Amino acid sequence: AWDEESVDFLDELDIAAIKIPSADLSNLQLLKHAAKKQRPLLVSTGMSNIQEVEEAVDTILGYNKDLILMQCTSTYPARTEDLNLNVLKTYKEKFGSREVLLGYSGHEKGITVPLTAYMLGACVIERHFTLDRTMKGGDHAASLEPEVLKRMVRDLKIIPVALGNF
Repeated sequence: AWDEESVDFLDELDIAAIKIPSADLSNLQLLKHAAKKQRPLLVSTGMSNIQEVEEAVDTILGYNKDLILMQCTSTYPARTEDLNLNVLKTYKEKFGSREVLLGYSGHEKGITVPLTAYMLGACVIERHFTLDRTMKGGDHAASLEPEVLKRMVRDLKIIPVALGNF
């Protein structure tokens, strides 16, 4: 949702959750409006500093306890050295006691990074999807084609099995 009208539209569709893009993390009025819908919020944090993230979390939790904070690097495709997955550890330390869940919104090539994000605590993985990465447009090069998406999902399902119980 990019504005209050789109939040209302998504709410009318009775969707399971609302995603707020990185560009609107500091739009506290939009966050408040979305939080009041009492649907889980997935909030992307690309382009933001920790103070902006803290203010967004405080605003949302004032109205809604179902928050998934998405680590994101807002470039397409994102370079590996710019991903800073350790931010997930910072978010866990700062917001874990408030029961904020973590996620990862990725725009890099390949599937290794989402698997790593999962191991660092991300319970939601967001990736762009395309039928053909060679299509025109900024998102296609950083998107996953069907077979690669299937492999990523397969590998994400393997991890908890491989970890076992102890």
